[in-house]
Amino acid sequence: MARTARRTLSNLFVWIILGLLMVALTGFGITNFSGTASLIGSVGTARITASDYTRALQQELNARIAQTQTPVTLRDLTAQGIDRAILDTLVARAALDHETQQMGISVSDAQVARQVHETTGFTAADRAGYEAALRDIGLSPATFEQDLRLDTARAILQQAVLGSVRAPEAFADVLTAYQAETRDISILTVTEIDLPAGLPAPSQADLQAQYENHAQAFTRPEMRTITYAWVRPAMIMDDTPVDQAAIRALYEARDADYNQPERRLVERLVYPDQAQAQAARAALDAGDSSFNELVAARGLTLDDVDMGEVRPDDLGTAAAAAVFGTGETIVIGPVESRLGPALFRINAILDAIEIPFEKAEPQLRTELSAEAARRAISDIQPEVEDLLAGGATLEELATDTVMELGQIDWHPGIDAGIAGYTTFREAAATLRNGDFPDLLTLSDGGLLAMRLDAITPPSRPPLTDIREQVRAHWQAAQLRAQLADHANTLAVRLDTGTRLEDLGPRIRQEVQIRRQDSLADLPPALVPRVFQLAAPGDTAVISGAEVAVIVRLDNIRPARRGDAGGQALRVWLTQQATQSLARDVLDAFDLALRDEVGVTLNPGIINAVHAQFP
Repeated sequence: MARTARRTLSNLFVWIILGLLMVALTGFGITNFSGTASLIGSVGTARITASDYTRALQQELNARIAQTQTPVTLRDLTAQGIDRAILDTLVARAALDHETQQMGISVSDAQVARQVHETTGFTAADRAGYEAALRDIGLSPATFEQDLRLDTARAILQQAVLGSVRAPEAFADVLTAYQAETRDISILTVTEIDLPAGLPAPSQADLQAQYENHAQAFTRPEMRTITYAWVRPAMIMDDTPVDQAAIRALYEARDADYNQPERRLVERLVYPDQAQAQAARAALDAGDSSFNELVAARGLTLDDVDMGEVRPDDLGTAAAAAVFGTGETIVIGPVESRLGPALFRINAILDAIEIPFEKAEPQLRTELSAEAARRAISDIQPEVEDLLAGGATLEELATDTVMELGQIDWHPGIDAGIAGYTTFREAAATLRNGDFPDLLTLSDGGLLAMRLDAITPPSRPPLTDIREQVRAHWQAAQLRAQLADHANTLAVRLDTGTRLEDLGPRIRQEVQIRRQDSLADLPPALVPRVFQLAAPGDTAVISGAEVAVIVRLDNIRPARRGDAGGQALRVWLTQQATQSLARDVLDAFDLALRDEVGVTLNPGIINAVHAQFP
């Protein structure tokens, strides 16, 4: 009876608050962002609409959900600063839009029509299908075509700004020479068995000193004892029935994923005319140029020519016949493409995919069960909130709902079980005694409420309780120190004319070591130290936890200019440096535009957009 009264009072309180909020928001146009409330900001003459911002946020949410296969909320994006990055991107686009308007850069209807065809594959004869496809993604033809027009105008301006940006040849030469240099080395390893007297057993005084001198290593962090009630989809999936017809419908909706024709990973290098395309082919056949060099000669990057994964329908008739007419990963052409004569490089052949319903059914059933479980959890959320608002304890939640009770002794660094959720760890770190349990949403759609029961301050157990831990710590320190000492003692003999080979039988030789290489079972600092040695014959001692090494530099192999691998590396480094310079130039141009015309943002409307998201 008391619980019923508390719940009735809680509901009344919630309705009063909702009523006040509705009155407070009346007239602000937040629901549909009509009138002046539709603008979140402007840059000069270019406007940034609430719809643009909403769509950009939703696209980012959809992309992350598709990537992680878990629910993602705007709160998650905000915690990572993604919302600010999206807004900054829209501001940068608006700055370019303002400049294109001021400069009179425009795009003709014919160019927009070509862009529509290349982007969507639809022609003027299939207007109904084109409009239907746009409706499916929440766009009108006018909005989509205006976006294309603005994108193309911005691209023209960007190309004008960046057209002559290219990394200097000398810069590429220096980077290539640095990165492609390799070295030959000889290595003598020193392990515990090489120590003349072996490791001694620690005395009580040794252990006491280790315990006192390394107190932090043996101090346990602050421990928080937390009781929690939670439910997640995996807990109730088995009790959530899934209709067989729904599984079949989902399979049919994803037919394009489960049944795909043969595809190719292709790069397309287009030329203005057949003569230039034939000349490029001749240079390729004669070995005078590689495909990467041909791309660079056109002032393009590999990203510019990459078509990604293509099907026959993605190419023109002649190009499709040529690209799919071979079973080899080669360069073909020139072939007439939709953009003109082109060379095509086939990088990979992807076999056709045919996954029958019976094989896909278990995965689809699990997915639908998880979705149904998330909906069931969402349905009980108001009831749980009412119970908490009415003063229900976590133990009562576990009794009256599907939530389960648990307890954990947690400190930063523990990420098993419930602590695997970022939401839990963030809340646990700030939880205080007497805090009223809040209902939190987990990343997989689950619910969590928690209570701090006790805090155990950082403490160091007595030596008698952790003697073996202290012993292991002392032995590890002794082993590292004695290995280093013995290796240095041996290395001194090298200064008196002793050869490395005379110091021990285990000489390991490595040739053509690169800067980015790592050598198994050897200290990670070895390779960086090798590239600090100045000349062949130089030596160094590098110590590790379980092995020390004496290394001798035997040979320095400069980068070879005519080497195909070196040339490919040079092209790649040039492209990376050029792209980095281009980003810097474009950022500087964007900042200059913002400073010149000014940026205006409306925090109220931005917050109103955020409020539309769950």
